[in-house]
Amino acid sequence: MNIVVLCPHFAPDVAPTGEVMTSIADALIDRGHRMHVVTSLPWYQQHALEPGWDGQLIRHQTTAWGAVTRVHPFPTDKRNIPARAVAFGGFTALATFEGIVSRFTPDVVLAMSPPLTLGLAGWAVAMTRRVPFVFNIQDVFPDVAVELGLLTGKRAIAAASWLERLSYRRADAVTVLSDDLADNVRAKIARGLPPATAATQEAKVRVIPNFIDTAWITPGARENRYRSEYGLVGKRVVMYAGNVGLSQSLDLVLDAAAALRHEPDVAFVINGGGAARPELERRARGLDNLQFVDMQPKARLPEVLAAGDVHVVPLKRGLAWSSVPSKLYSILAAGRPIVASVDPGTEVERTVEQAKAGLAVPPDDAEAFTKAIRRLLDDPGGAAAMGASGRRFVETWASPAAVGAAYEALITELRDLRSRRRD
Repeated sequence: MNIVVLCPHFAPDVAPTGEVMTSIADALIDRGHRMHVVTSLPWYQQHALEPGWDGQLIRHQTTAWGAVTRVHPFPTDKRNIPARAVAFGGFTALATFEGIVSRFTPDVVLAMSPPLTLGLAGWAVAMTRRVPFVFNIQDVFPDVAVELGLLTGKRAIAAASWLERLSYRRADAVTVLSDDLADNVRAKIARGLPPATAATQEAKVRVIPNFIDTAWITPGARENRYRSEYGLVGKRVVMYAGNVGLSQSLDLVLDAAAALRHEPDVAFVINGGGAARPELERRARGLDNLQFVDMQPKARLPEVLAAGDVHVVPLKRGLAWSSVPSKLYSILAAGRPIVASVDPGTEVERTVEQAKAGLAVPPDDAEAFTKAIRRLLDDPGGAAAMGASGRRFVETWASPAAVGAAYEALITELRDLRSRRRD
C-alpha cells in the first residue's frame, strides 16, 4: 500500500515523536509498503533549524521506499503560545499543501498529534485524495497545555477542544498508546452525540502501543564510556534522560539532589535539553552532586540508560492521564529500576507496578520521591531484581513487527471498508 504520513518530526530529527514515527514507518516499510512522509526540517534539539538545513522553505528527497518532503517549522519558544500557534499554522498549511499536490497516489493518510493542527491537515489530504484517514495521538491536546498552564482563557480552551473533537470525528480511526488515553479520547469524541452515533464514533479509537527495540536496548554494563566521560565512575547514579521540558517535574530531581548532597557517592544527572533547562540550571547552582549533560546522539542511548543505577520518570500532576512517556519502555528494556512520580491509576503507574520494575509515588511530592530513590539506592540487590523484572516484562511487549502488523491490519480494514462503501 501507499501511505502519506504527516508528522512534526522525522529522522534525522531527534524529537521523541520523530523517533516514534520513524520507527512506525520502518516497520511498515519492512512489510513492503511505500510512503511519502511530509514533515519538518530538523529543528528540535536547539529549537532552531539545524546547520545545513536552512536556506529553503521546502526540501524534497527521493528514497528507496518513497519520498520525504520537509517544510519549514517556523520554530519558536514553547512558552510563547501565540507565536507557537502561528508557527503550527504555517507548518500545517505547508504540510497540507504538499500532501494534496503530491504525485504519490495514497491508499491512506496517517497523521500524528501533537501538533493537533495536523488532524485537520490529515483530514484535508485524505478527503482530497478520497482515502481513509488515521489520526495517531501521542499526547492528548489540549489537555497537556491546559494542565501546564500554557493554554488559558475559556475561549482559547474551548476553541482548542472544538478542534480536537472535530479532528477525532473526521478521522476514520484514532490510534492511542494506552487504555487511559483511549478512555480520554472516547469520552471527548462522543460528547453531545446521540447514543448510536456516539457508539460508532467511539469504535474508531484503537489502542496500538509504541514499541521498543529490545534487541538494540539491552541491560549493559554500568561502568561504561559515558560514566568515564562525565566523572561518574564508582558513583550511584540517579538518571533523568529525556526532554527537559515543561511537562516534567524536574524540580523533584533538584530537591532529591539537595537532600542527598552529603552522600559523596551519589550523583544525579539530567541528560537532555529543552525549554525548562536554563531555569533548572540556574536553580541548581551550588548542587555539586548534580550535573546537566547535553542530549546525546541516538546511537548512545543504550549506553546512557546503562549508566544509571536508578532512572526517574517525573510528570507534573494531571499529565499522566494524557501522556505516556516513551522513555518508560526504554528504561525497562535497559533493565534499570524506575522511580515514577505520576498520577495514581494511570498507565505509567500500572506499568511500573505490573512489571515490578520500581516504585511509583504521587506527583509533585518531593519527600516521597526522595525516599523512593533512597530506598532503591540503599538496596542494590532489590533494585537489580526490579530492573530484571522490568526487562522480562518489556520483552513481552509489542515488537516492531507486531506494531507494524497492527497498523497494516488497521489500514487494510479501513481501505476495504471504503471500497465496499463505494461499491
